[in-house]
Parts: sequence; C-alpha cells; structure tokens
Amino acid sequence: MRNSVIKIRLKDRIDPHILFGSSDINLRIIGDTLGIRVVARGQDVTLEGAQESIRIGERVISDISTIIEEGYSLQSDDIEYLIRQSIRNDNFRLKESFGEAISLPSKKRLIIPKSPAQTEYIKSIKKYDIVIGIGPAGTGKTYLAMAMAVSSLLRKEVNRIILARPAVEAGEKLGFLPGDMFEKVNPYLRPLYDALYNMLETDKANRLIERGDIEIAPLAFMRGRTLNDSFIILDEAQNSTSEQMKMFLTRLGYNSKVVVTGDITQVDLPVEKVSGLIEIQGILSDIEGIKFIYFTEKDVVRHKLVQDIIKAYEIFTVRSPRVKKTKRS
Repeated sequence: MRNSVIKIRLKDRIDPHILFGSSDINLRIIGDTLGIRVVARGQDVTLEGAQESIRIGERVISDISTIIEEGYSLQSDDIEYLIRQSIRNDNFRLKESFGEAISLPSKKRLIIPKSPAQTEYIKSIKKYDIVIGIGPAGTGKTYLAMAMAVSSLLRKEVNRIILARPAVEAGEKLGFLPGDMFEKVNPYLRPLYDALYNMLETDKANRLIERGDIEIAPLAFMRGRTLNDSFIILDEAQNSTSEQMKMFLTRLGYNSKVVVTGDITQVDLPVEKVSGLIEIQGILSDIEGIKFIYFTEKDVVRHKLVQDIIKAYEIFTVRSPRVKKTKRS
C-alpha cells in the first residue's frame, strides 16, 4: 500500500524546540509508536505513513501545540499517553484530561492523570482529608500525591509539606549504619527527594527545605507532633507497623491533608509484625472523610515492561506451588 503524506505548518508562536523535545524525542516517540516517518524542518513537520496513522499523528501534534500555546510543556510519558488514547478513541482530546490535571507553575508543567484510578485519586485528594492509595510500583501513587502537595504549597493552601517514610525496616534500627542520623536515613528518603526535584527547580526546592517549608523525615520523627496547615505524605506505608500507622494518622491537625501510599504485596516487615497499611483497610474503611483508592498493573505509567513484569509476577504467584501466599498478599 502506498504511503500518505501530511505536511503541518506550526503557528509562529509555537516554539518547535518545546514541541519536538530534547533531541527530537517527542517526534521519535510519535514516529515509533505509530509506525510513521516524522521529519521536522523549522516550523514545518512532515508525516509519512499509513493514512490512519498519520491522521492520528496530526491530531497528536495539534494537541501538543495547544498545550504549548497555553504556556505549558509535556513530558515523554504524556506524549505516549496521548498517542495511546488517540489510537483507542477518535474523539479523544488531551484537553479533556485537564479537569483533574495538576498545575506546577514553577516548571510550567501539567501533570495529567493517565488512568481512571489516577483521576479518582486526584479527585479524592481534593475532597478528603485522608486518602490511602494502595497498589503496585509505577502507578503514580507517590508521584501524584507529591504533585498535589507541591501545587498546594505554591498556591499557599498549606504552609508546609511533610514527607515521611519508614526507614530501613519498621523498627528503624539504624544504629549499625555509618554516619550521623541524616547520613543513616538519607538513602531511604532519596526517592522522595528525586520526586521533589522533578517538580521544583533544585534551588527553589533546597530553599524550601532549608526554611522548613518542606520536611523529609523518617516516620519515627512524627511522634509527639500535631501537624496543622500541612500536606503530609507517608510513602512505603506497607512497612509501617500497626502502632506506627496509628501514631502517624493521629498527627493530623487543622487544615491539613494526609496521603498514605504503599504496596501491600511488598511488605518487608518481620513475619511477626502486622503491616499497618494492611490493617487499616479493615479498621478505617467505613469512616466518612477517609478514602481508599486501589491501583492495579493497568495503572502503571512507567516503561511498558514494568506493567508486563508486574502482571507476570502475579501470574507466577498464582500458578507456582513453590510460592507460599501469606495474609499480606
């Protein structure tokens, strides 16, 4: 079958470097995903390939241009999401996802929910004072909570962000590790720093941390505190004990939000310890004002192989007689 060709002329106010991405990564994603040839020359973009595919490509470029016109940029995973949705639904437009998109003016970015569970998660964080997100790695539980926290701080809806994690193990036995307390716990808090620096310029993030507007600390440091006017996130909560989870949730003060995230299939606690995240599903599920959101491998927004790996492990666990299932799984 003979290929079709579409030539697109970008508006003068569209910066092609933003649309094309670093080293034309966005154009490569469009071309590779749709199986078409994409060539850019200045403000001109040429698409060559199967008619249906280049039609989708044209629509994707139009949607990206609309975002850029409004002063925002998109990440590579946003482009992949846009293409997937455009393939599935002829009427899909990225602007339809803007209703629950999280705006990060500091970096001129929109973080767009990429699954129904992610959309419900964002809505719930806006509505409820306590939200518990449970599901496998890569589903956006922590990242979206962080984005909501940063957005709330920048809009002055809260005075500070507090990010907590159980360190090493639920007992937080750090004494055998070298260095002072900060050096002992820092490796276990590093993922929270990584997410933060992805949403804020490094200098701005560091200033906020130095001023105490953003605090990143081990879960044990939450004891004895009442946290008002704060957005509080407990990450990797499956490794908190029953006692720690109760302690953490009762830190909630006025005009504060709490988001708890974790994967109940990845509990690292000793066998005799009960995971606080598993336990609260039965204790708190009927309390008004607390919302549980469950994610599955379908919500994974990392590399496609991550989704395949999670699904493969689920199948293996079910089929293999050598894998002993416990109450945690």
